[in-house]
Amino acid sequence: MSTDKGTAETTKTKVAYKHPDFPERSLAQLQADAAAFNLDDHLVALLFHEPFYADIIRSLHKEATDSISTAGVIAKEDILRMFWNPLFLAAYPNAGVRGILKHEALHLALEHTTQRRYEPHTAWNWATDLAINCTLSKEEMPECGLLPGRPLKMPTNFNALPPDERDRLTKVSKLIVSLPRDLTGEEYFTRLMENEDFKEMMENQEGAGVGVMDDHEGWDELSDEQREYVASRVRQVVKGAVDRADAKNSWGSIPSHMREEIRKRITGEIDWRALLRQFVGCTNRADRTTSVYRLNKKYPGIHPGNSRDYKPTLHIYLDQSGSVPDAAISLFFGELSNLSKQVTFKLFYFDTEVDEENMLLWKKGTTPQTLRTRSGGTDFEAPTQHALKTKPDGYLILTDGDASKPSHSRIRRGWVLVPGCSLAWGDVSGNETVIKMKKPLVS
Repeated sequence: MSTDKGTAETTKTKVAYKHPDFPERSLAQLQADAAAFNLDDHLVALLFHEPFYADIIRSLHKEATDSISTAGVIAKEDILRMFWNPLFLAAYPNAGVRGILKHEALHLALEHTTQRRYEPHTAWNWATDLAINCTLSKEEMPECGLLPGRPLKMPTNFNALPPDERDRLTKVSKLIVSLPRDLTGEEYFTRLMENEDFKEMMENQEGAGVGVMDDHEGWDELSDEQREYVASRVRQVVKGAVDRADAKNSWGSIPSHMREEIRKRITGEIDWRALLRQFVGCTNRADRTTSVYRLNKKYPGIHPGNSRDYKPTLHIYLDQSGSVPDAAISLFFGELSNLSKQVTFKLFYFDTEVDEENMLLWKKGTTPQTLRTRSGGTDFEAPTQHALKTKPDGYLILTDGDASKPSHSRIRRGWVLVPGCSLAWGDVSGNETVIKMKKPLVS
């Protein structure tokens, strides 16, 4: 659950920050609150009172930053991250912080930022916020957020705005008051886009800062390949949280209609082959070199440009314990054979140690013969430390998952599990992927 506390970040704020809910507080007051703020305390409290939300939040890499004014969830470098501005979050009482954390978790659980995205994206953000915030209590709901049945919180410069803009904002506020509670994001989106004042406000980019309690910029920058990979990762995280909530009856305050919608989102089978392709496809490292033939976009004709030669390296660690059957290895290798056209793999065998002597270089279009060079137990710390030492772009561990949890990996780590098996410890961190093979084994 480790997080950046954000004290150092707040000292780098370059412009006077105005809190959307507490504009009267000075920058010095906000910085004093941020210095005393520890997100870990709120995450622990969330785990006790709202375990479903805590399951999702703790799977994210959490980073304090002043690059955004509020908070938000995003995929960056193929890692699910939650960014938060300490000046924003620390100003709220405990219930307000809890509400914002729950809000961000539901955006992921309901696929608002991955599979369910509509244009214009600002209108979609309004619609999804309206759907999510119906689940928050009065104490958890920030005043700057959108809530059906409640007027908009107008900007502090409202009286200085042009009369027609003030009129539109007032009419849109009445629209929000008129909306019923507990609709889906799509239903709110339809009702908003049917309103001419709202559409005109969106087209004119009016009402800056109104209804803004989080930030989702950056999802549109993902390629189709990256989006598919991230969507699979999000669904995997949410499915694990749903399974634990069902098993322990630990849904917390989530209403029944929202539980059903979340369950509906994860019922689709996750294609393990597609997930494997995405993991391999996203493992690319660019070697940058100077090129006189490619123009520098910023200084054409003055400085040479740069070219990039992609040479991804990926390690495969094969668990040598007897519980990983040959049929599973053949199934896995069959998929890797197709992917070796993109990436050159280095194949290592391991049990409690990595066998470097029998490393195999898996070149394009070939399929190496599998060997049994080890016969001991299983220690996942061995491939983890070997990868940290040799620094590939990423690594995959083929295993049945039956061993102790290894230490955190700074390098992207993927677990390819034998059909019917799971990791012994359950949860994985934000830069890891679990790929469960589905094809039944044959003897």
